[in-house]
Amino acid sequence: MRLEVRYYDVDSSEPTVLLHDDDCVEIGVQENDRVSVSGPRSAIVLVSRSDTLVEKGVVMVPASVMAKCGIAEGDTVSVTYSQKPDSVRSIRRKMDREKLEKEEIEAIVEDILENRLSKIEISAWLTALQINGMDIEEIAHFTKAMANTGTIIKFDREPVFDFHSLGGIPGNKITPIVVSIVAAAGIMIPKLSSRAISSACGTSDFVETFCDVLIDADRLKRVSEEIGGVFAWGGGMNLAPVDDMVINIEHPLGINPRAQMLASIMSKKVAVGATHLLVDIPTGSGTKVPTLEVARNYARDLMDLGEKLDMHVECAITYADQPVGNAVGPVLEARECISILEGSKHPASVVEKACECAGIILDMAGIPEGAVRAREILESGAAYEKFMQIVVAQGGRPDLKSSDLVPGKYSFDLVSMKSGYIHAIHNKDIVAIAKAAGAPNDKGAGLIIHLKKGQRVEAGEKLLTIYAESEAKLKRARETAMKYHPMDVEGMLIKRVSSSPRGI
Repeated sequence: MRLEVRYYDVDSSEPTVLLHDDDCVEIGVQENDRVSVSGPRSAIVLVSRSDTLVEKGVVMVPASVMAKCGIAEGDTVSVTYSQKPDSVRSIRRKMDREKLEKEEIEAIVEDILENRLSKIEISAWLTALQINGMDIEEIAHFTKAMANTGTIIKFDREPVFDFHSLGGIPGNKITPIVVSIVAAAGIMIPKLSSRAISSACGTSDFVETFCDVLIDADRLKRVSEEIGGVFAWGGGMNLAPVDDMVINIEHPLGINPRAQMLASIMSKKVAVGATHLLVDIPTGSGTKVPTLEVARNYARDLMDLGEKLDMHVECAITYADQPVGNAVGPVLEARECISILEGSKHPASVVEKACECAGIILDMAGIPEGAVRAREILESGAAYEKFMQIVVAQGGRPDLKSSDLVPGKYSFDLVSMKSGYIHAIHNKDIVAIAKAAGAPNDKGAGLIIHLKKGQRVEAGEKLLTIYAESEAKLKRARETAMKYHPMDVEGMLIKRVSSSPRGI
């Protein structure tokens, strides 16, 4: 059917055109069916219907679809019914717990990339993965298919090491320390990091407080080969773009299918050419991985998947019952991270975790007693020197110091109402408070934890200091802290048990 193009000033999250009800009847389409819009180029789009907002004989087209088809307002285009892609049938097969072939998985990924699947259909795919899962062979096909939708970086030297944390624990600021130690040992580690999604601060959120994380693939390759490492934001490159598209649909659903998560992690590693990978699996109450058994299952899947992808994968199951270190929030985490590279031995939990993880990578590279060597590199200042080389290569100041990083000017001290011992620190509550203060978007927002589990606290002593960039957000964070009680303070006596009446 030939229709006149009119500009449609509503650019939805998926390509959609608006048709009159009578034209829909003639074309044979319903709401959310697909049509092919053909001008100099063609595009498959979804249909919205109206009998008042659009005239008969007219197709209302948003700017994104106009650009894709090479058309302008007033042009005449052909609008015809388009069948659902075959990948919809494959999604139904996965919903019925059937195993998918390599070609089927590739078709689903390709159709997501080209916007041939609607959000409803992608949601059905994710739900099927959440309920029925995939075996390792399917996940390997899924991983490769996602990696192949974007840029694949080819380094001129090997091996290529990488480090990844499953996240879920606040204050996990070890990545720049690990990368600096490993690169200082002569091992190439082009580290791509993420921004916070549900947490208070991702690695890229705090690294960008002192250098540029938005670098392209050519610059990543050059800096990695010349210096040994980078601290780049993975979202700044065209690496496995389908992964980002799917993540945007996952969040409203509140699900994170295991198969999707594994493929998401590993597709970025395939895209960056990693030959060796260490995965940090933080394990503990209030994290993504609550128990040791679940952590071991993740480790087994990641290592099995690595074998399928010709990648040597090892895992570090790490303690995560409380935040790592004392700082949570971009500027505060950056300051704590840099201070350790400068020579500070505190917080000890950050130093220990960074050296242990870096040590495993050194072991993987054939350097004996990796953890010992990692600590030597850190304490000698070689890691700090390498860190500064990377910072300068990414546009940071050559005279950068941890003391340069200043948090928000508004602050509030949360104090203990009684004396006792820190019995528990609730990770999710700490994240909620930091986010209420404005983290990660407000770089100066966050909190400092003054006491950790097992430490003695007196009535009136500070537990947390909350920082914010505005009074309103500080007030919101303070109210959140009062509501959630992020730290449990208990005495050593749990209960008195006596065989005699009191007072006798």
